[in-house]
Amino acid sequence: MDSIVDALNSAYQDFVAAAAAVLESKESSNGQKTATTDAALENFKQRWELFRVACDQAEEFVESVKQRIGSECLVDEATGTVSGKPGQPATGGLQPISAVRLEQMSKAVRWLVIELQHGSGASSASAHPNPAAPFDARFSEDAAQ
Repeated sequence: MDSIVDALNSAYQDFVAAAAAVLESKESSNGQKTATTDAALENFKQRWELFRVACDQAEEFVESVKQRIGSECLVDEATGTVSGKPGQPATGGLQPISAVRLEQMSKAVRWLVIELQHGSGASSASAHPNPAAPFDARFSEDAAQ
């Protein structure tokens, strides 16, 4: 993470320096278009693109961390490995399920979403042997529910 922050900071500093160089070259040429101002503008454009790339990389990193944390929290909640916050009574909710089972259910939901997005929602009912079952009946935990 430090390397991403350092890269973003460096790209930002280079971008700001390039912007200052454009302003200085414009001022020294009395607002006239010269080779120096053109070079400064080209450098500014390159630094802007590099800064955007660094921002995109940082954003991708943040999104991946958010997804990983969300997945870990979901698995912890589903498997019952997370206790209540200090001072709060434990709730007697659903029974914990295994992480493998959670992943299987997640994949089933993703497939249903893909089917619905492709407009095959009507045909998906015939593709599942027991549409009244809350989950896929191939799994013993679902059949017991």
